[in-house]
Amino acid sequence: QVQLAESGGGLVQAGGSLRLSCSASGPFSRYTTAWFRQRPGNEREFVAALFRGANPYYADSVKGRVTISRDNAKKTLYLQMNGLTSEDTAVYYCAADQSIILSSIWSSRNYDYWGQGTQVTVSS
Repeated sequence: QVQLAESGGGLVQAGGSLRLSCSASGPFSRYTTAWFRQRPGNEREFVAALFRGANPYYADSVKGRVTISRDNAKKTLYLQMNGLTSEDTAVYYCAADQSIILSSIWSSRNYDYWGQGTQVTVSS
């Protein structure tokens, strides 16, 4: 079982950058890990994932502005976000799953483990 805890959210001006972190406990290296976000009134949406800890996948809305990475030794997942806009304002969640298949990484319903979320607010 994996426990996740996000940090690094906050208030940033439009055009700025932010790096989110997600600390994990448990057998982290074997899991597919991902970032999702939830904007007010919207469903939780996919941002990025590292499938089986190796290959990155990104939502079209963030591609080119966001980088997902992780440090297995530190059991930490990262999300580097650049060129932030007001559209990026949301609660950001990290997620993990051991047995998810590639075609399923885009949906929040397919992840077993979640952090509590961290708020990112972009001011224009």
